[in-house]
Amino acid sequence: DGMIFTSEKQLKEYGDKIPADKKATIEGALTELKTAHDTRDIAAIDLAMTNINSAWEAASQDMNNAANQQGGANPEGGAEQPHAEGTKSENVTDVDYEEVK
Repeated sequence: DGMIFTSEKQLKEYGDKIPADKKATIEGALTELKTAHDTRDIAAIDLAMTNINSAWEAASQDMNNAANQQGGANPEGGAEQPHAEGTKSENVTDVDYEEVK
């Protein structure tokens, strides 16, 4: 659920900054994740999570490269980019979860 929500939000926020080919890959991976989530297929969810994280990573790299070429780096020296789940972030919170089978 979290990755689906986050990806949809980031697509709305960064959609115009993502190269078209990368955006299509993210949207395809998001559809794959939604389908796997709806069917509650854990193996398919794991694969879809890997695919969407890879797609976001590639898009983030392209956006970062484009921002650096345009001189759009933020004050800390890096370009602002979306964070996919599973990547390092300073705002980490441990939460309880329930495994659904």
